[in-house]
Amino acid sequence: MPTEPLIYVVDDDDPLRDALCQLLEMEGFVVRDFADGPSFLAHVQPDDTGCLLLDVAMPGMDGIRVQRILKERGCDIPILFLSGHGDIPMAVEAVHEGALDFLEKPVPGLVLIAQVRRALTSDRKQRVTQAEAQKARQRLGLLSPREREVFDQVVEGLSNKEVALRLGISHRTVEVHRNNLMRKLQADSLADLVKLAVLGQG
Repeated sequence: MPTEPLIYVVDDDDPLRDALCQLLEMEGFVVRDFADGPSFLAHVQPDDTGCLLLDVAMPGMDGIRVQRILKERGCDIPILFLSGHGDIPMAVEAVHEGALDFLEKPVPGLVLIAQVRRALTSDRKQRVTQAEAQKARQRLGLLSPREREVFDQVVEGLSNKEVALRLGISHRTVEVHRNNLMRKLQADSLADLVKLAVLGQG
């Protein structure tokens, strides 16, 4: 995986693509460019960090199709669509499909750089959240089946007594399971347990 974020530029307009790459490189970004969707898709990896500048209307495979294939592959790289005036309805559709934004050509340099920085910030935040969710799922995986049952009831807001009644076990047994799961999950409070439950669903 790259140690620094990549800015992918995918556009069939060679002069425009070259100009975008030059501008981004002058700002210190690492850039990879492609003239069409298939060549980009053959290169990109699901865990690549950065963002994608993607032309919405290209011959053959358009940007919307590229976006959908990325989603199918589990690649969550933020997408900024590039659209000509006549392509705006497609770009709006792309945003509804999950793209970060769309930029109408010609894109002013300052606007482009600002949006790329915004996309990179979004990517970093998303990856932190994904890492926290993975860690939460790993911790929850340490619980025994009965501890997981108790955990699920506790994060619903049930008291130990209510959990005991629902699961048909003694109050003391619930306390033992609760103490064990708190230790395994490295949790100090009910709030910690609820946070783990939310993250574990991510």
